[in-house]
Formats: sequence, structure tokens, C-alpha cells
Amino acid sequence: MLKNLKPITPGQRGTVLVSKKHLWNGAPHKSLTKPINSTGGRNNQGRITSRRMGGGAKRKYRVIDYKRNKFDISAEIIRNEYDPNRSTFISLVKYDDGEFRYILCPQKVNVGDKIVSGDKVEIKEGNCLPLKNIPVGTNIHNIELKPGAGGQLVRSAGTSAQIISKDESFAQIKLVSGEIRQVNVNSLATIGILSNPDQKNIKLGKAGRKRYLGFRPKVRGVVMNPVDHPHGGGEGRTSGGRHPSTPWGVSTKGKKTRRNKRTNVFIIKRRKK
Repeated sequence: MLKNLKPITPGQRGTVLVSKKHLWNGAPHKSLTKPINSTGGRNNQGRITSRRMGGGAKRKYRVIDYKRNKFDISAEIIRNEYDPNRSTFISLVKYDDGEFRYILCPQKVNVGDKIVSGDKVEIKEGNCLPLKNIPVGTNIHNIELKPGAGGQLVRSAGTSAQIISKDESFAQIKLVSGEIRQVNVNSLATIGILSNPDQKNIKLGKAGRKRYLGFRPKVRGVVMNPVDHPHGGGEGRTSGGRHPSTPWGVSTKGKKTRRNKRTNVFIIKRRKK
């Protein structure tokens, strides 16, 4: 659900945020958090390798259970929480043996609901089972690429994939991007669509809120000096004089960067451009 702020200040005019009234308002579960060391985009030599990073509000990392490997043990949803490290919400679950874990929160899953992972469990939101036992046409998320490796596909807010067809070895899955990919039928996936579908409609409203999130300003190459960027320099306003590139001369805006040819055989249809 979206929250529109009243324009009582210039920064609040036009601001649209996601309402968090229905989420837990306290601290995260302490045993499932880790400290995060801010790098500011710098490597171990102090050189900037990722630009436009740094600052931001201090946060703790929440350890998410992507593997869902406690099989045939029921768990109860204790609470749904906001996670500053990802776009979707997370759920704290308590298993019948007393263990707590965080999982990605699907839509239509409320506090008090029961979920379970297993080979042949009920097809309902939040349950996790192998692709071979999930009916064709079901919406799924947190999909494993290799059995037992933990979910790697479809983990962001409001997203889901769909099983198109299956054979003895592979399931054909249509991803959010439009790509159709083959995945091992023994890989686990979770039923349902992920929470927070309104994430894409957020309008931050002011530059300061972008800084809270850990982003620094984006400076165009054409306003730099030649020593700093290939597009820099020139008399007056210039367009750069060459195809778009990074400060290190690598082509951008349309240059293909995929190099993992080993997994090309699993891609049936490329994503939409």
C-alpha cells in the first residue's frame, strides 16, 4: 500500500512511499543479524571500483534462509518485517523444534500462518518443494539453479516466475524479464508472488533520501576534464565526441557483457530488450 505525503515542505511534495503500518516496528531478531562494513565502493587497496556508493544509514544484515532445507518440519509466521538490504519484505518464522529463521515474505501470507518445506507438501503460498512436484502454471519465487545450492532466481519485490512445462530432467520457467530457462526438476522453489509489489511506484521526493540509501551523486562524463573521463574536455558544451563509455574506456549502453557461455544451453529464449 502506497503512502502519499502532504506537501508541507518542498521535499515532501510529490513524495510517494510504501506504508509499513502492517510490519513489525521493533528491532530484528538478534541471532539472525550480522554487521555490515561499508566499503564506499573501494577495494582492499583503497581504489574506487564501484562509483556512486558511500554513506547512508547504518544497517545490519539479516541472514535469510534461501535453502529452506528443514524438511517436513512445520513453521509458524511470527511477524513480517522491513529489511533495509532488499526490496521485498521478510518474515520471521519459528519451527516446531524451536529454531528461528528469516525467509522472503510472499503475498497473502499473514502472521500465524503455517508453512512447510518438503518433497510432497501442499501447494500454497510460502510452502517450498521441488519443481517436479509443482503444477504447470504455478507462480513461484526463490528458485534454485542447482539442487541444494539455495534460491538464486526471483528474489526481489513483487516478482514471480511461472512454470511453462516439464520433462524428466528439466522444467521450463518463464522469468520476470521474459527469459525462458531450463532448471533441474530437483531444484527447490517457493510457492507464491513476493511481497511489496508497490516498490516500483516509490518516488523519493528529495536528494537527501537517496543519500540515506547509500547512493552518491551521479556526475556526467561530459562535464569532467579529459584526465577524468573520455567524454571530458572540449570548448563550450560538447556531446562527448564518441560512443558512450565508462571512465576506463569500456563501451556502455547496449554493449553485451554476458560471458558465461557454459550456461547458454539452459536458456531457451532470451530476455526482452
